[in-house]
Amino acid sequence: MAQEYKLKGLSALNLKSGEKQEVEVDGIENGKVLIANVGGKHHAMSANCTHYGAPLKLGVLTGEGRLVCAWHGACFKVSTGDVEDAPALDAIAKFDILEKDGGVYIKGEEQTIKASRRQPNTRCSAHGQEKVVVVGGGSGAMGAVQALREESFKGSVTIISSEPNLPIDRTKLSKALIADASKLELRPKDWYSQSSIDLVSDEVSAVDFSAKKVSTAAGKSYPYTKLILATGGVPKALPLPGFKDLNNVFLLRTIPDVQAILKAVGEKKGKKIVVVGSSFIGMEVGNALSKENSVSIVGMESAPLERVMGAEVGKIFQTTLSKNGVKFYLNASVDSATPSSSDSKSVGAVKLKDGTTLDADLVILGIGVAPATNFLKDNPAITLEKDGSLQTDESFAVKGLSDVYAIGDIATYPYHGPGSPGSLTRIEHWDVAQNAGRSVGLSIATNKKEGPKRFIPVFWSALGSQLRYCGNTPNGWDDMTIQGEPENGKFAAFYGKAGETVAVASMMMDPIMTQSAELMRVGKMPGLEELKGGLDVRTLSLVA
Repeated sequence: MAQEYKLKGLSALNLKSGEKQEVEVDGIENGKVLIANVGGKHHAMSANCTHYGAPLKLGVLTGEGRLVCAWHGACFKVSTGDVEDAPALDAIAKFDILEKDGGVYIKGEEQTIKASRRQPNTRCSAHGQEKVVVVGGGSGAMGAVQALREESFKGSVTIISSEPNLPIDRTKLSKALIADASKLELRPKDWYSQSSIDLVSDEVSAVDFSAKKVSTAAGKSYPYTKLILATGGVPKALPLPGFKDLNNVFLLRTIPDVQAILKAVGEKKGKKIVVVGSSFIGMEVGNALSKENSVSIVGMESAPLERVMGAEVGKIFQTTLSKNGVKFYLNASVDSATPSSSDSKSVGAVKLKDGTTLDADLVILGIGVAPATNFLKDNPAITLEKDGSLQTDESFAVKGLSDVYAIGDIATYPYHGPGSPGSLTRIEHWDVAQNAGRSVGLSIATNKKEGPKRFIPVFWSALGSQLRYCGNTPNGWDDMTIQGEPENGKFAAFYGKAGETVAVASMMMDPIMTQSAELMRVGKMPGLEELKGGLDVRTLSLVA
């Protein structure tokens, strides 16, 4: 039963427009809510983000009533609590707020206040002729099916995934090496049954776009009226001697991959681990394993992530991981993997082309992913891009096909953001896939004809400290500036193209990333010269 609770320390609602304040709830242990003033009206809502629990008081509040989490860019609509942008799946709870007897009160249920969330209403009993088939079980698929049911789509919904588990939070695989599926599941199994979402564990082998049906390796066929392709990426192998033949050489994409890596590491730590690739995956897994093992990372660039972040920022990451014991071999090329002296079937070392030999009990490859579209390679109805992806329009509808959408790692779409007036690009971000899925689900459920809601790409990475990044550089960047204390790993890096700020990376300087993403979204991001002059984007108002 909802009841009234007094807010501690408040005698009146007197926040200015654009201000927010976290307040304790009297009578509820650890109970807190966030009060915010949007356009002169006070609102009371959950105090924590429903994604990873970040305090929303640290986030960004806009004049449109968008509340953006400082950690990973999850966005909520203040007036309703609904999710506006990924990666949150649950809405925040809203509470009635009132002044009386010289105090401020909210009306709500104790359990909801403590939970700091409101699950969407997706319960459904499917019926009718409409059939949505989603191929793939990742972030994009989840965004799509949840949006379909949230928007009262009553047709059948089927997810076909080659992975044996329920859709998971894949970001935790490389960042934390979590191998327990129950700790990674985005939704419990009963959520899918209650939402009339059928889960099929099988691999799609072909699509007949004319007959509108999907065929699987198990010999099954699934008709569709709308098809969403969300198959994600496939980790790239290394086509060099030893890497395909020897045991204890691993890729990292799935729970079984993590389980195999942890088994090879074993309970007795101190293993010699070579990570090939100074990519985000390579850096994250290297960092995660470095505490109790000897980790070496081999990269072709002069600094980790140099192509994306630049050498100056890449060296910050290198310094941070080096303090954790990681050894780097950069400007290096791999020659081969050789067997162990004690086991000819298992890897024993990685040889570099300069003659360096790195002893290895196990090797992890982090050299990027390719779009998982092999099942479409010889399909006469479709032409894949050079990288194997599918070209879509702004609504993620696949070029040249009817009632077919592509989202996530396999989609090359027109990006409308700073420095990009619709340039075609493929973005391998968790948030992008989920936002694209939400957009497609909404379009199908509502027969929406206008273009999708604009969002700015966001991603994050565990590189000793938490890296946050927003924007994108499909046309590259030609200049940058860094604020903060980069020598201490505390910085904000701004990337420019022809003077326009097109991307931002930050560590330990929240909420610079989310503030920048919102400024980019509304076309108010300062140019690079202003930022070189020391302008702090956190001082800019998003209320007006």
